[in-house]
Amino acid sequence: MIGGLLAALVGSACARAMLRYGVTAIAILLFLLALRRSGERVGRLAERLDTREKANEVQRTMLEAAARRPRNRDELVDRLRDGGF
Repeated sequence: MIGGLLAALVGSACARAMLRYGVTAIAILLFLLALRRSGERVGRLAERLDTREKANEVQRTMLEAAARRPRNRDELVDRLRDGGF
């Protein structure tokens, strides 16, 4: 009974056309969902890159400041007398 019903549906031209359009619509829907998901992933990666660049800039600034610091108390006293700070 079910086999005969399926054979009648698949055998009709109208059912085949509806099936073809349905499969095409599902494929397009899946493509758009995958595109949206990859866009979200790219957005998260861009945000992570931006955060990492800011952190690297802060660390670079701290390293530059550490390179310019006085090495001992005598250099500190000399800088304070010269007004180097």
